[in-house]
Order: sequence, then structure tokens, then C-alpha cells
Amino acid sequence: MTPKLYALALGNFAVGTGMFVTAGLVLPIAGDLDISPSAAGQLMTVFALAYALLSPVLAALTAKLSKRRLLLIGLGVLAAGNALTALSPTFGLMLGTRVIAAAGAAMVTPVASAVATALVGPERRGRALALVMGGLTVASAIGVPLGTWMGGVAGWRSALWLVVGLAAVGFAAVALVVPDVRLPASTRIRDRFTPLADRGVLAVLLTQLLIFAGGFSAYTYLGSLIDVPLAAVLWAWGVGGVVGNAVGGRLTDAYGPRRMVFLGIAGATVLMALLPVANLNLGVALVWAFVWGALGWLIGPSQQYRTVAAVPGNVPVGLGLLASSQYLGLFVAGIAGGLALEWYGRTGVIVLASALGVVTLLFTMATYPAVTRRPKTDVAV
Repeated sequence: MTPKLYALALGNFAVGTGMFVTAGLVLPIAGDLDISPSAAGQLMTVFALAYALLSPVLAALTAKLSKRRLLLIGLGVLAAGNALTALSPTFGLMLGTRVIAAAGAAMVTPVASAVATALVGPERRGRALALVMGGLTVASAIGVPLGTWMGGVAGWRSALWLVVGLAAVGFAAVALVVPDVRLPASTRIRDRFTPLADRGVLAVLLTQLLIFAGGFSAYTYLGSLIDVPLAAVLWAWGVGGVVGNAVGGRLTDAYGPRRMVFLGIAGATVLMALLPVANLNLGVALVWAFVWGALGWLIGPSQQYRTVAAVPGNVPVGLGLLASSQYLGLFVAGIAGGLALEWYGRTGVIVLASALGVVTLLFTMATYPAVTRRPKTDVAV
């Protein structure tokens, strides 16, 4: 793989740490600002909703920019948003700064994936996407546990300054090695939603929304669901995600995305239902979290592969819509998981996450038909 892809992955590493680290800071933030854990969890919810809504708008407004310049702007805005979050004296101001951070993230992740597809041939597309998206999974394995640990030792604001530093590193890497790539894209906002008229594309996007709604309704409030050290569990989940993402990219190239999508959804649903097992002891919790993370992130490259195949002439728009669907799912997860925690406690969150997993599996079975031959570069959606 070209070294340029690793620079793109570094940008996603900063995005992923900034996005997911708030899940590990829910309890410290709640205690410091005297709010409930479910309220603190809305920091991720606001980030997710802002990302989903801003992504297509910003993509249209910045369509004429080179992708390298756009990545640099996005990483700069991401750093600024997290710095403002770290400096915010009140919870209300923090919510506003998460919108700024989300705007930066929305200019990084879909663009990084689009550039990755332009830098490699079709036969290596799955692995390239897995490597670039691997920045998000490595963030969950290293950045998020590190930020969670820092939040407990030096205060939750220190974790946000960590994100600022990671964004600066990603900025430098992109500036040094990523070429000045230009991809055709419309500047009209309505054109960003044109693929939604295709039922196949819509099915991919709804699947993505449901996957993230189910998985992150549990992940966002994991600190309230387990009794073992949270940072260690988040680390195991992240390591599993790195493995699942990498293996998923290779298996997608070898067998096509359909098998990976079904394997990941079914396996992750079972693991969410078994969440109480994590409280037996730390060793069991680490194994459980590793397998859950691996199965959950196994789906990522396959979903991106499906999207690229569905809109080959408009890859940036397709991947932008996929990212928006993903973050809409995170928005649903934050709201629904918070309500379930408030009303029904731990059991409510576990039942909700598992039920959403079953719904996702049934929906995918109904909308993702089998193919008669093994797909290689032309994949049915």
C-alpha cells in the first residue's frame, strides 16, 4: 500500500479519537459539570447529528477545492473545535463546540476514503479503504483508551487536548505526502442527495444507520453498563476493531462484501446480547470486548465497497452519504441509549442494542440479495 494512505489514516485517527473519546469521559464530565451520565452522553449525539447534517452541505460548498486542501482545512477545524471544547466553562458551550469539531470531521473522513479509491486499482480497493478507515479503529484501540485514562488521571479536558495534538500530527502528514487530488463533484447541494433515488443505494445507507444505532447505543454508555475498568475494555474493543477492519478488507476483496456484512451484523448482535458476561471478571470482559469490536468493524470495508460499487461515477458523494448515515445512526444511539438508561437502567440499554441488531439483520436480509457469482470489482448492492 502506498505511504500516502497512511497519512489519510492518521487524519482518521484524529477524527476517531475526537469522536469516540467522549464515551470514555461520560462519567468524569457528568461529575465535574453536575449533570447526569445520559446528558453527558449527548456530547457524542450532538457531534454525530452535526456531522450528518453538515457533511453534504460542506461537500457541496467545497467541491471545487483540491482534496488535499480540503483535508488540511478539515483537520484544522477539528483541532480548533476540540480546543474550544477543552476550554468551555459550561455544558451548553461544550455542545456548541462539538458542532465545530464535527464540521472538521465531516471534511476529513469521506474525503480521505475518496482519495484512497483514487490512489489504487479496483482490485486493491477493499484493502485501501480498510487501511484508511483503520485510522478510526486504531483510534478506538489507542486514542480512546489513552484519552479515557488521561481523563481519569489529569481531568477530562486533557483528553481533548490530546485530540488537538493528534489533529496537528495528521495535518502535517497530509501536507507532506498526500498529492493534490481533484475528483469531479457538483457544487449543488441537491446533487448530493441524487443517489437516494436509487433503492439499492438507499438500502446500503439504511443498513449503515441501523448498524451504528445498535452498536453505539451500548458503546456510548458502556461506562454505566460494566463494573470492570472501562479503559481496559475500550482498549480490547479497539484492538478487536483494528483486527476486524483489516481482516474485513482482505475478505471483502476475496469473497465480496455480502458475506462480511451478514457475519458482522449477526456476530455483533449476539455479543451485545451477552454484555452481562463482561461483568464476570476483567479477563472475560477483555475477550468479550475484543470479539465484539472485531465483528462490529468487520463490516466497515464491505459497506464502503458496496457504496463505491453503487455510485462508481460519483464516489465522493456516495461515501459522504454513507458517512452521514453512520453519524445519523450514532445520533439515534445517543438519544435512544440515553433514554433507555434513564428509564430502564442497564437492562434497558442491553435490550435496546440487541433488538436494534436483530432489526438490522432482518432488514439486510430483505434488501441485500445474494449474487450468483463471486463479485470482484462489480458488486451488487
